[in-house]
Amino acid sequence: MTFASLGLIEPLLRALETLGYQTPTPVQAQAIPAVLAGRDLMAAAQTGTGKTAGFALPLLQLLTMEGPKVAANSARALILCPTRELAEQVHASVAEYAQHLPLTTYAVYGGVSINPQMMKLRKGVDILVATPGRLIDLFRQNALKLNQLQTLVLDEADRMLDLGFSEELANIYRMLPKKRQTLLFSATFSDDIRSLAGQMLNDPLSIEVSPRNVAANTVKQWVVPVDKKRKAELFVHLMRKGRWKQVLVFAKTRNGVDALVDKLQGLGINADGIHGDKPQATRQRALDRFKASDVQILVATDVAARGLDIEDLPLVVNFDLPIVAEDYIHRIGRTGRAGNTGEAISLVCADEVNMLSAIEMLTRQTLTRKMEPDFEPEHRVPDTDASGQVVKKPKKPKKPKTSGGGGKRNLGKWVDSGDAAPTEPSIKPVRKVPVFNTGPRKKK
Repeated sequence: MTFASLGLIEPLLRALETLGYQTPTPVQAQAIPAVLAGRDLMAAAQTGTGKTAGFALPLLQLLTMEGPKVAANSARALILCPTRELAEQVHASVAEYAQHLPLTTYAVYGGVSINPQMMKLRKGVDILVATPGRLIDLFRQNALKLNQLQTLVLDEADRMLDLGFSEELANIYRMLPKKRQTLLFSATFSDDIRSLAGQMLNDPLSIEVSPRNVAANTVKQWVVPVDKKRKAELFVHLMRKGRWKQVLVFAKTRNGVDALVDKLQGLGINADGIHGDKPQATRQRALDRFKASDVQILVATDVAARGLDIEDLPLVVNFDLPIVAEDYIHRIGRTGRAGNTGEAISLVCADEVNMLSAIEMLTRQTLTRKMEPDFEPEHRVPDTDASGQVVKKPKKPKKPKTSGGGGKRNLGKWVDSGDAAPTEPSIKPVRKVPVFNTGPRKKK
C-alpha cells in the first residue's frame, strides 16, 4: 500500500516524499480514507505510530478541496491538544504536510502573551492548533469565532480528562457549530473517553490498530527494585555503569524534578528539567538543548509524557512510577518510535507496588525485575503479576508459647523481617466526564 493509493492529492504526496514517508502505518491506512469520506472517527493506536499524519493529511486535503476562504478571526479546523509541547509538535507536523498547499496554520497555548496570538488571528487561519484554556480565553475576548468550523480534532483526549479539562471541553462543545466532523485520536481509550465520544461524535467509525493499552513491542522494559531514599544514588550508578548518552527521566512531582536536577548538576552532570511551573520559553529551550544533545539528562513531569518527539531516543527512565497507569505507556512511548528500538527502566520502591501492579495489569505483562548489586532494598517490593494482584510473601509460623516460670508470658507477634512495610493504596484520581446539554435551547 502507498499513500497515493489512499487517494491523497499530489501536493501532499510531494510533501510526504520530501519528509521520507514511504508506506502508511496501520492507523494511517485506516483513518485517512475514513476522514476523507467525512466520517466521525475514534482511533486508538500506540504512541509513535503516526496518529498525527492520520488526521492531518486528510484534513488538509478536505480544506483544500472544499469550503469557502477563511474569514477574519475564524478557523476552519480546530485541533485540541492537552499540553503546550504537544500543540507545538502537532502544529510543526501540520505545517510540514501543508508546505505545498495554500493553507494557513497556527498554534495557540497558555504560558505566553495572548496579544500576539490575537493579532495573528485577525486574518483568520485554516487550521488552528490549541490547548483548551487558551482557546476559551481567545473566544471570550472575541479574538476567535468558530461559526465557520468544519472539523474538530481531539488529540490525546484521555490526557485532557486526566489534566482536569472536562469543564473546558464542555464549554468548547457549546461554542461549536452542530454540523461538523469530529475526530478523536488517542493512544489509549478509557471508558470515560468512550462515554465522551458518545456525546460528541455522530455515528463514529472506531479504529483500534493495536491491542488496547499495550506498550509498543519495540521497547525493552524492566524494573529495578530500590529503597526510595537511594533512588538518586542508583540512577547515577546506572548512568555511569551504562555510559548513558541521552536519557529522558520522569519524576512524579515538580519538586522531584528540581531536586534530581540539582543533584545531577552538583555532580557535574549536564542535566536540565521541565515542568508546569517553568515558563514556556524555558521549557522549550531545555527541550531544544536536549534534542541537540547539549543536555545529557532531561528530567520532566508528565507534562512531557506526550508531545516530545525526539529522534532515536535510546532510553527512558521512570525515576518515579506515574499515579495514572496509562501515563506509563505514554512515557515509555518517547523511545522505540518509528520502528526503532528503545529501553525503559523503572526504579521502583516498596510504596509504589500498587502502581506497578496497575501498570502490569494495564499492559498485560509482568515486568522483569533486575536487582542491582549493593542496591538491594531493605523494604522488599512485593511480587506482582499481570493479573493485578500483589503477591504477598507468606509469613513464618509463630513459635509456640512456652509454659512455666511464673505463668503466661507475652512474647508479642513474630514478624518476618522480609515483609514489606505496609503501603498506602494507590488511588486513581476520579475524572469527570463532561455532560453536554444536547436538548433544544430555549428561545430568548
